[in-house]
Amino acid sequence: MFRDLATDRDPGGRTLAPSGSLPSGKGRPGRLGPALAGAAAGLFVFVLYLRTLAPTVLYYDDPDMLDAVMLQMQVAVLGITHPTGYPTYLSLTHLFTYLPVGDVAYRVNLGSAAYGALAVVVVFGAGYLLSRRVVAAAVAAVAFGLGGAIWSQAVIAEVYTMNALLISLTLVSLLLWRDRDRDRYLLLAAFLCGLCLTHHLTSGLLLPAGLLFVGLVNWRRLLEWRLMLRCAGLFFLGLTPYLYLPIRSWMDAPMDANNPSNFERFWYVVSGGNLTGSFFAYGPAELPGRLLFYWGHLTDNLNPILIMVALTGAALMVARDRPVGLLLGFLYLGWAFYSIENAIPDINLYFIPTYLILCLWAAVGLGALLTEAEHLAGRLPRTPRRAALGLLCVALLVIPLVGVRETSAANDMSEANLGREQVDAVAEKAAPNATILHHRSSMWYLVLVERRRQDLTLVDPFLHNTQVEYADIVWPADLSLKETDRRYGTNDFSGVTSARIAARKGPVYLLTSSYIPEPERYEAFGFKVVEVEENILYRLVPKR
Repeated sequence: MFRDLATDRDPGGRTLAPSGSLPSGKGRPGRLGPALAGAAAGLFVFVLYLRTLAPTVLYYDDPDMLDAVMLQMQVAVLGITHPTGYPTYLSLTHLFTYLPVGDVAYRVNLGSAAYGALAVVVVFGAGYLLSRRVVAAAVAAVAFGLGGAIWSQAVIAEVYTMNALLISLTLVSLLLWRDRDRDRYLLLAAFLCGLCLTHHLTSGLLLPAGLLFVGLVNWRRLLEWRLMLRCAGLFFLGLTPYLYLPIRSWMDAPMDANNPSNFERFWYVVSGGNLTGSFFAYGPAELPGRLLFYWGHLTDNLNPILIMVALTGAALMVARDRPVGLLLGFLYLGWAFYSIENAIPDINLYFIPTYLILCLWAAVGLGALLTEAEHLAGRLPRTPRRAALGLLCVALLVIPLVGVRETSAANDMSEANLGREQVDAVAEKAAPNATILHHRSSMWYLVLVERRRQDLTLVDPFLHNTQVEYADIVWPADLSLKETDRRYGTNDFSGVTSARIAARKGPVYLLTSSYIPEPERYEAFGFKVVEVEENILYRLVPKR
């Protein structure tokens, strides 16, 4: 990644001397220096992630952890998750479950931390390609990795750190193609565009952005049909993880959400399913409020100084390196618009790619600042000049560390043991052959991953019973989705009707979460509520 980066190129691919707006070639480190610096940045962030990593199975929490506990289970058993299926995440993260450390859930969490740290390394590489400055790239990469949003996803089982990694890899491939003018990097970028699409639909924006970039760098390459045919072939090769979905469905995966075994169900999953209706949720009158919403999250994630530097870097890119400037600008505006127009509960996580782009712009701005500082300090004697530039570099490296203690505390999941407490409470205290009313909880991990208490019946009556979109309505899940809905669906989101039906068969318990009604509410519907484990498990006993 860091070899042969000492030259700039014009939009036609011709070699240029370094621009006056960007860092000069003086004092450039060799190949090893940038590589070590990038690795150090990633390792530093990885250590912080490890210190705050969730230690075991997680729990459902609205809106902060809507899917984490389900992803832990689905990764472990190679199941199928909610739209858009995330086959690349499921299959690659499954490899972490074989590590000899912690329990299976911890290993899945560890995968998120690893993807996040690797994303920091690759963001460093992209920042270095753009700025030719180790310090500028390091500040940008560490600032991205220590942002609250990405940190929150690096300590639990989630898909967003892998998304950042795949996006940054694609951008680095495109930048290397422009800098080295070698087709293999463009072919790699084409493959990564396909792979990104199998992971997160928003990454599909990389395809038109990449074509725009190639056209701006050298539009004649788009007319080379052999090259374009190879790119198309590798793009489709990158889509092959989608085959995971129907294949695992045909194999009767333990958790087969949405059953993508035919084209209709497959398309439903990969196109976003019921989540597609959340887009264009806000009209023009609401746009100012949504922009303020985005700005609030942005300033929570990036230092205001870096935001100003990033805006300067964006202007420099557009003025002096139009292909890259328009590539990054297109991606930033596209991702920002999609996010602020989306109404899903955890939409703030969709802002993460925009933070990545801003950090790359910040690297450019910081590189220009260092070049100007070198120019001004050139009039000083050698020792004062080095001291002044050294102090400036130290000051810049401190910027992403401002507030890191508070960010760490806000995202510290190292004591998050509620999911394990739920599992142990039910495993040890629920009566034989009982029914557990729950919502997207650690109970799936209990029965499918740890394979304990498989005498239980798990029923989720709190959301999915009228929308046949998920397979986690009931366990054992040996029925079709429609039959499951017919047998267990009640149109009663309170869970009362399900509790009454289950009580005819045997003991009934309620596992609490942020989505489930307070246990005491069941008293008004003919149940005596008996506490089994405080704030975790309650038995619902029908009153006679």
